[in-house]
Amino acid sequence: MPTVAIVGRPNVGKSALFNRLAKRRIAIVHDQPGVTRDRLSAPCLATEHRCTIIDTGGIGATLDDGFAAQVTLEADIAIQTADLILFVVDAQEGLTPIDQALAQKLRKAGIPVVLVVNKVDDKKHENAFADMSGLGLGDGFAVSAEHGKGMGKLAGEIDRQIEPLAGEIEEAVEEAVESGIRLAIIGKPNAGKSSLVNAILKDDRTIVSDIAGTTRDAIDLPYEFGGERFTLIDTAGLRQRSRRDSSVEVFSAMRTEKAIRRCDLCVLVIDLASGVSAQDRKIAQVVLKEKKPCMIVLNKFDLFHPGAPLKERKKEAESQVRRELFFLSYAPFVCVSAKEGTAIPQIFKQILAIRDSAQKVPSTGTLNRFLHQAFETNPPPTVGKGTRRLKLYYATSAVNERYRTVPVPTFVLFVNDKTLMSSSYEQYLSNRLRESNPAPGVPVVFSVRSRRREERNYR
Repeated sequence: MPTVAIVGRPNVGKSALFNRLAKRRIAIVHDQPGVTRDRLSAPCLATEHRCTIIDTGGIGATLDDGFAAQVTLEADIAIQTADLILFVVDAQEGLTPIDQALAQKLRKAGIPVVLVVNKVDDKKHENAFADMSGLGLGDGFAVSAEHGKGMGKLAGEIDRQIEPLAGEIEEAVEEAVESGIRLAIIGKPNAGKSSLVNAILKDDRTIVSDIAGTTRDAIDLPYEFGGERFTLIDTAGLRQRSRRDSSVEVFSAMRTEKAIRRCDLCVLVIDLASGVSAQDRKIAQVVLKEKKPCMIVLNKFDLFHPGAPLKERKKEAESQVRRELFFLSYAPFVCVSAKEGTAIPQIFKQILAIRDSAQKVPSTGTLNRFLHQAFETNPPPTVGKGTRRLKLYYATSAVNERYRTVPVPTFVLFVNDKTLMSSSYEQYLSNRLRESNPAPGVPVVFSVRSRRREERNYR
């Protein structure tokens, strides 16, 4: 699709404009300069013609954490790959030397530029237009991204600029709308998530730094492997709630948790060199709570007992992850080095294996025969004075239509009294079910329901 890049100095409202055009709250909007560090992209829903909009880090930012050079590089890459640039300036603060230097740079870029005068929240702010004409980019469009003012005219100008390109690719875009398998790349800060994404894409798409917390937004990135489409959702590292030291970090954590809920499969990245930590276990618990398919990527394998034989290293890695993440035993793992780019294809081979096995949901007849046999082999314990025991009448399975890409069936068990189902016996049934239907990477989800007395003669 045609690409529209939103550029400008820090804190002029680029992310708010991005959200308005995408008609979704994707980018974090905050009055702290430098919140957006990576390039964010999303389909533009405000225009008639399909296009992709890109939000960038502020050009010329003087940030307090050493990211200025990389943020500028990210913006330069966006400029080089864009078909249209929206240059955003702040009507309330007026022009700055950074604005003027950037305008000169954009005039030399050789691609169309639309001047967007943002934060025109009041008539008194409209006087800023006189100053903006000196930039040599036309009169510009007055908008208030925060309040939605002037967005219709701006969307119309974007349509006019990209119309020649949009007509040629409309048919191809229809095929690309499907996002494929949505993968949430999750893990604690500095586990190597962004390095992994860059190794997959073979592109410095996300900022990589030793400083924990570099990635703050959840970034959707398209990818293709073996003819299959994927969407990589690079997320902010989840830290303990007590350590979330700013409102921006809290928002980032909320976005990560939302990414887990909306993805088809979670890719949990573990820093193998540091070992499985308490925070890794907490993140894994979120995956388990959301009943999500999952695979584990043991990153930094090149630093894990580098002098030992490969077979022994993998055996020790498996022992460690299975011991520390025993409750996520259904998740297969792959040992990789994002820095060295080794074993990356194995991740997607494993994901496709998970997807294929998840499609094999046992039929109702097979499910009932197997579960009744499990009950006969190891009957449930009696409760109370030995007079009450769990009885299974029949079972069926249901799949949420929203998650048919990697389906997670819910096995519905109709019993005499659901309160008689103990967690240990449910785990026993889960283990037995995996013996007949392994489905690696997919959780076993039960929904136990008590049948009404008048229905108990059904079987």
